[in-house]
Amino acid sequence: MQSLYDVPAPAKLNLFLHITGRRPDGYHLLQSVFMLVDWADTLHFERRKDGLITREDLSWALPQDDLAVRAARALRMATGCEEGAHIGIHKSVPAQAGMGGGSSDAASTLLALNRLWSLGLTLPQLEKIGLTLGADVPFFLRGRNAWVEGIGETITPLENAHALPKARFAVVKPAAGLDTKSIFSHPDLKRDSDSATILGFAAAHFDFGRNDLQPVAEALCPEVSEALQWLDSRGMHGRMTGSGSAVFAQMQHAADLTGAPRGWQIRSCENLVIHPLAGWAAEEN
Repeated sequence: MQSLYDVPAPAKLNLFLHITGRRPDGYHLLQSVFMLVDWADTLHFERRKDGLITREDLSWALPQDDLAVRAARALRMATGCEEGAHIGIHKSVPAQAGMGGGSSDAASTLLALNRLWSLGLTLPQLEKIGLTLGADVPFFLRGRNAWVEGIGETITPLENAHALPKARFAVVKPAAGLDTKSIFSHPDLKRDSDSATILGFAAAHFDFGRNDLQPVAEALCPEVSEALQWLDSRGMHGRMTGSGSAVFAQMQHAADLTGAPRGWQIRSCENLVIHPLAGWAAEEN
């Protein structure tokens, strides 16, 4: 029986993000395409026989109660498992970037500990736990690029004729971050975009739509505008991903990604066809 795993937790980019309405309970209705990229955190798991959940930061300071630890605790609570684990986290995906780093860590934790503790949970069972940790966690658990609707709970894999072509992207995370709640609560946020279709998206892929959060984000965080201008200066038309401060653009030719302001993180990323841990959940009966 294996007693340790080293696993990746890849980030995502929102190729577009439209807000189509708002429910009476305040949750926003959205349409988006979530695309996995090869910018990833690395998580290390070792079984502990004493039942403790411990965490080691292998990069920079993390919250003591980060999402990986919360995922491990939620998995134990849901199953009654008495096993423990030591979790080492090497953070690479920046926080408050709109790239889903914390949610991806949580998903990889659920998948890895489901195996390490021999729990045998199926994907729907893990998704139910994951949803208590964050709306994006089920996407990372499913491990496929996807069309996402509703409040994030309706996930349609983009496969076969609708599969995304392989491409490379410049991703720019300025030093400043953005708080999701401050964007979604802003009175100037556009909340009435027309509904789109997968067929419409497939005709344009990386040039489709827009991010409805971007105008508000630029008003709240001038570095978002500066990052977009930096991409423009290198011949790339960018947009914001998710509700964070990171922006991205498809790289259709070689581009100079040096010379960014101090504190910015710049990566050339490829999209992924499938999550590296896809298939780690138990098969459904």
